[in-house]
Amino acid sequence: MSSVLRIENLTVRYRVARKEIHAVDNVSLNIKKGEFVGVVGESGSGKSTLAHAIVRLLPANAYIKSGQINLLGYDLISMSDEAIKKIRWKEFSIVFQKSMNALSPVHRVGGQVEEAVRIHNPEMSKKDIKDRLEKLLKMVNLPNRVLRSYPHELSGGMMQRVMIALSLVNFPKFIILDEATTALDVVTQGQIIEEIKQLVRQLSLTGMVITHDIGVVAELCDKVAVMYAGKLVEYGTKDDTIHNPYHPYTKALISSLPEFVEKRGNLTVIPGSLPDLSQPPKGCIFAPRCPIAEKLCFEKTPQLIDVDSRQVACFKAKEVIA
Repeated sequence: MSSVLRIENLTVRYRVARKEIHAVDNVSLNIKKGEFVGVVGESGSGKSTLAHAIVRLLPANAYIKSGQINLLGYDLISMSDEAIKKIRWKEFSIVFQKSMNALSPVHRVGGQVEEAVRIHNPEMSKKDIKDRLEKLLKMVNLPNRVLRSYPHELSGGMMQRVMIALSLVNFPKFIILDEATTALDVVTQGQIIEEIKQLVRQLSLTGMVITHDIGVVAELCDKVAVMYAGKLVEYGTKDDTIHNPYHPYTKALISSLPEFVEKRGNLTVIPGSLPDLSQPPKGCIFAPRCPIAEKLCFEKTPQLIDVDSRQVACFKAKEVIA
């Protein structure tokens, strides 16, 4: 299968109070046509920064220091902002976190979604746009009346469905779901996950899921990319990575989640906290919190290498606690 997204040695920095935060550090990733890749890790691990770098929507104090992003044949790093605007939402799109803040509260939903279609398809008639919007609403299980509603009149689940429909309104080939089910109740989350799975099949989508919830990855994704403190530490198939992790951080992350814990008393807690990313420690970034770290781990930085069917950045790959 051909690559839809190829990231090579991507490095992203934030400028904060005369410091440079190493938000994404030398990350390489390859997503093939038809694949969905889940990017997981603790808050602050660089997941959303990676997503926003891909679609070129980083905040003003962030910049791409080095690396390459090739998406659908476009070299996104070298393209101008104006050129990016012409293909963003049409060729690729993103569903942001906090959907209630994504739409104008003083305009009806239909008018805002219609504008997103018209910008990229100025030749479309009003009837054709209306037909497209109604088709998309049906795909995400929303009634047509939603188009006449204001955002505050909709529930959290309905708003999330609107945002998913909005991201697909120009039928992009690649989509990023950035914590698309966060802050929803369990029932609504389950419904939206099922709807996303149907959309993926119907529209032949390729994409990336940014989440801290391994359960969402298990439902939606083919592969898992595990990030820690801005670095990619493990990348493999969903089943291999979740059920037989090789990196100590992946093992600790999965063991700390109740969804994957059988009857065994208290949950496992990862000791310590994320390092100061303005001054990353020497050696392996996870070594200060790792239960099997040795002297080498504090002195030398492990590179992402092929181990069996996946990639792992660890000198002691597979030597995780059973």
